[in-house]
Amino acid sequence: MTRVYDLAVIGAGPAGVAGALEASLAGLDVVVIDAASRPGGQYHRHLPDSFHALRPGALHHGLERFMRQWEALRSRAEILLGHRVWAVERTGGDAAGTAGDTVDGTAGATVTVRCLAGDREERPRAVRARALLIATGAHDRPLPFPGWDLPGVLTAGGAQALLKGSLVVAGRRVVVSGTGPFLLPVAAGLARAGADVRGVYEAGGRFGLARHPLLAAGKAAEAAGYAAVLARHRVPYRGRHAVVAAHGEDTLTHVTVARLDADWRPVATRTVECDTLACGYGFVPQLELPVQLGCATRRDADGTPVVAVDAGRRTSVPGVYAAGETTGVGGAELAEAEGRLAGRTVAADRGRRVPPLPALARRVDRLAAFARALHEAYPVRPGWRDWLRDDTLVCRCEEVPLSAVREARSLGATDARSVKLLARPGMGWCQGRMCGYAVACLAGEDPAAPRRPIAQPVRLGDLAGLEHPLRKDDRDDP
Repeated sequence: MTRVYDLAVIGAGPAGVAGALEASLAGLDVVVIDAASRPGGQYHRHLPDSFHALRPGALHHGLERFMRQWEALRSRAEILLGHRVWAVERTGGDAAGTAGDTVDGTAGATVTVRCLAGDREERPRAVRARALLIATGAHDRPLPFPGWDLPGVLTAGGAQALLKGSLVVAGRRVVVSGTGPFLLPVAAGLARAGADVRGVYEAGGRFGLARHPLLAAGKAAEAAGYAAVLARHRVPYRGRHAVVAAHGEDTLTHVTVARLDADWRPVATRTVECDTLACGYGFVPQLELPVQLGCATRRDADGTPVVAVDAGRRTSVPGVYAAGETTGVGGAELAEAEGRLAGRTVAADRGRRVPPLPALARRVDRLAAFARALHEAYPVRPGWRDWLRDDTLVCRCEEVPLSAVREARSLGATDARSVKLLARPGMGWCQGRMCGYAVACLAGEDPAAPRRPIAQPVRLGDLAGLEHPLRKDDRDDP
């Protein structure tokens, strides 16, 4: 007989691990599923074992605390690392959660999590649970500009991942550009590792949180630490500046840095020589799985679609919970607190006695307020579209230039979906994860939550072997 867990947690980052630990401590039978071979998600990356001379948290704070939670969880829950989740579906009972529901509102329904386990020789696996916690995190949000497809141009998160996970410095002469406080730890980490950081160019103002001094107070020491590192390595930090073009033949050789007006339109430009550019304009939550299940979404403070949850992290779908960046990007501390709250809510909904922790709810509210303030302080302004030329690639996977997007608009495309059908942006390997935001903006609409019934690449043979193929109304448009 197939084992049915009380709770399946997708994601072994700060939110997922905290939620799984709380639920398991309350006595639930928990399984944790993650695609990576080690826990931590995008934030808590691990150095290779050969670098044992460095203490575990040498490159970022909080890793020791996270690993203590992970070690406590390993003896209490089933751990499935190296399992890529490509689909989730509610089956059995009353999947709609109508009258006659049990205490957790699921009426006997279960969630089936479909995974691919292993590396080269992946094998399909289905995991069933009575409740599901989605903690899949987020990925970088890049903006297109001329030359962003050159070797040597990468996201700020990519540069940080190379350094944290492998002690690989992305380049020798590095420029960091974009918007938001994440640029500071990226630049500081690269400078400490020996890179010649030629400058940090913040498209917004230098003092974005000046209007929120009380909220910013808790992060002042951390920000001061990054500023001290940049000052020690003589790294210039420029507000209202951004890289608007990258240049080179076979690889990056220099970038054009522009001074921007309040809407991010270039006012004056100059050239900076470099071999690496790390750029990032915030993060986009990974919503494929909650959208598959029909979870309601809302607009975050910056307009990004996120999963809508109540105070206990319940989604609109009974038995499905969400925590961390899927409900709004706010950093590892907020993600962990939301995960703890979600795990306790699941346990209570499953009939376990869970004493209230009002301090935890207040901490979530306080950290969420800080996250909203960051979104308001570092928005993406519309002037970035003035950086583009007709031949600028908007979709790198399918090599779709801006001119093709404009042609689609002239042919009658009124939204991102119709532009996709006419010009093919978003049909490549990343399925719009990198270009989706830009295409939506260029199409004249707000970015929408993705509808992808297949969240990860999967073999046709695995699809053919399903006992219950995906329903026709669940299939995505081409």
